[in-house]
Amino acid sequence: MLLFKISSYAIVGGNMKIELVIAVVALVFFIIGVYLNKKSLSRNSQNKPEIDINKISELGLSKREYEVLQEISKGLSNKEIANKLFVSESTVKTHVSNLLVKLDAQRRTQAVRIARQLNIL
Repeated sequence: MLLFKISSYAIVGGNMKIELVIAVVALVFFIIGVYLNKKSLSRNSQNKPEIDINKISELGLSKREYEVLQEISKGLSNKEIANKLFVSESTVKTHVSNLLVKLDAQRRTQAVRIARQLNIL
């Protein structure tokens, strides 16, 4: 509301240039955006549960299988995972199959859901 008052004085009174008013408005919106972003990020980091490392070892997941699971949770395909981890697509398929068995899942999405419920993702 204050900005509208200032802008009306600037336009009516002619004491301030319109560019200055626009710059002030832009700065205020920028500051509001930074504040909201920081507030959102801090809220997200507080809500994120800690990863249960013991559960990972209880399930018998290898380091590589866990890496593949993390990439699956990001929505990557087998080919994309293979390229990212510098392994063959066949190797990724083997890891995915092992993950499905160890997590008792029928699909990749189900494996990710189960992993999140177990706090390993």
